[in-house]
Amino acid sequence: MNRKKALILGSAVLFVLLVAGGAAWLLVTSGGELTYKTQAALRKAMPAKAADELSVRGVNLRSPLKCEDLPGWTRKSMRVSCTGTTADNKQVKVLGSGEQEAKRNYFTILVDGRPVVENAQCLGASCHKKSG
Repeated sequence: MNRKKALILGSAVLFVLLVAGGAAWLLVTSGGELTYKTQAALRKAMPAKAADELSVRGVNLRSPLKCEDLPGWTRKSMRVSCTGTTADNKQVKVLGSGEQEAKRNYFTILVDGRPVVENAQCLGASCHKKSG
């Protein structure tokens, strides 16, 4: 292989690596969008969304969930906790978070200490796609 062909081949390989690296960077950094972009929005939405999610799973609440900010939350790392009771007297705990850097929300629901939902990115009937 002569010098000219080696330079062309090397340039082509470098170009492919740069394009692939750029595409991977875009995929990682533009991942998603926060559903709830502020602590207040997350706290406000959680009671209804969690109740809707529980209803989809056949769990009914005795009364609306009560939610509060968890200590240590920041604008970049939101944290909310909700508590309540099912119609058959089981304790319910819902944890919600929002990560600005990852651009994701995560939700976990415990009923009677057992996980019903773990690290879901969405809550409620609208998150469950109908198949068929």
